[in-house]
Amino acid sequence: MFRRPLGRCCGAFLGVGLLVAGCSGSGSGSGGDGAAGSADSTTSGDTRSSPTSNPDPNPSPSTSPTAGTPSVAFTHDPARVPKTRAVALRLARAVAAAPVDWGPGFVKRDPYESDPGFLPALDANCVWQREPLPATVLATLTRYSELPAEDGKGPIRVAAVVTVHRTVTDAAWEMAGTLEEALRCPDQQLRQGERITGLISQGSAFGQMGNLTSEDSLAEGGEYYSDDLGGPHYYYWLQSRLGQVTVAAVGRGADGRTPEEVSAALVPGMSQMLSGLETELGVTK
Repeated sequence: MFRRPLGRCCGAFLGVGLLVAGCSGSGSGSGGDGAAGSADSTTSGDTRSSPTSNPDPNPSPSTSPTAGTPSVAFTHDPARVPKTRAVALRLARAVAAAPVDWGPGFVKRDPYESDPGFLPALDANCVWQREPLPATVLATLTRYSELPAEDGKGPIRVAAVVTVHRTVTDAAWEMAGTLEEALRCPDQQLRQGERITGLISQGSAFGQMGNLTSEDSLAEGGEYYSDDLGGPHYYYWLQSRLGQVTVAAVGRGADGRTPEEVSAALVPGMSQMLSGLETELGVTK
């Protein structure tokens, strides 16, 4: 497997130093832990993949490029598209970033993986709850890693999320729903003792705002608080879609960690997951 290069990330959200929704990059490749909080298996928004129902009766996500619209340089192989939960889970495990994909020094957290039979959903009170997989989702998996505390600095905790939907439309609705969640709930309870506040988000289709790596991309940023690490600390969520699969990288800082350190830590993991998706689902040359 080779890595899709993600170049500089451009643009910013004022107030939280959030880097862009999409990162500029080049080259061919094989390509919400909405709250990368503690890595336990209790209620959390770790995959940010609420059931893909239509959040608004008027707009609808685009699932294919229109005439004159640039499209990502990636061709899906229909024969390799997952159609069963078992195949989808195998794909998620093959693609989800492991500690080595984030960079030197990263290690597994305990527990390392989420229960693939459940995904978090944001309720009406802006609290994340764990629910069985909806009919629109074949599989979802979250892996938790961290750069341990050292030299007086706290840990950088990251998570990789892969969600395999039944259709491209279902995956597109997940992207739209994630943007809507930040508007509806700028303050969210992740699990007991953990919360994020002041969330802002921004999305871009391929070819917009430097997104040259996926069909849809979005970013979300805010402040993270926990009983364990205190706060406020920097929180950053980056998510992309290729076909019926979404991948996300989420990070949060701690004492002594700058927003730039946290954001930079996510780029290698996201790059590896997009490359992995292209390897797994692209036309074999």
